[in-house]
Amino acid sequence: MFTLVIGGAASGKSEYAESLLLGAPGPRYYLATMEPMEDAECRARIEKHRRQRAGKGFVTIERGVDLAGLALPARGNVLLEDLGNLAANELYSPAGAGPAGALGAVVEGVRHLRAECRGLVVVSNEIFAGGRDYAPGTETYLRLLADAHRALAALADNVCKVACGLPIYYKGAKP
Repeated sequence: MFTLVIGGAASGKSEYAESLLLGAPGPRYYLATMEPMEDAECRARIEKHRRQRAGKGFVTIERGVDLAGLALPARGNVLLEDLGNLAANELYSPAGAGPAGALGAVVEGVRHLRAECRGLVVVSNEIFAGGRDYAPGTETYLRLLADAHRALAALADNVCKVACGLPIYYKGAKP
């Protein structure tokens, strides 16, 4: 089962995505895609997510690029947090696939991950309602994430958006 969960900042998407896997048999993996930077905001976000999943039975795997090269320790259920970070890493990180290969790396990486696990929940950001006045280079990232959303929604069994902590299903139903 593959569920794509999209939502805006502080929408409750991460908590909802976690809830989808809490009753699933183990092992449960939390695939963290944020590449840690040395700024306070980044460290605070990482710490917030660590506190959220503490005691919930997730084994954390940190991987910012090349999901297609990831071998899980054992077949289980995976929460990928989040697609926006993965896309940015593949696009901009020196270890990433770069502009020409980022979309393929993201989609094929998720496809590979899906084949490696029993259940997959992918969390992503709804960032497309913010207007059109973006910094140079941001348009490339937004296009990549939009294309990844469309490709993964086509592959997913379930697609939902979380707003105000409430899931709205556009494809499938709550697993």
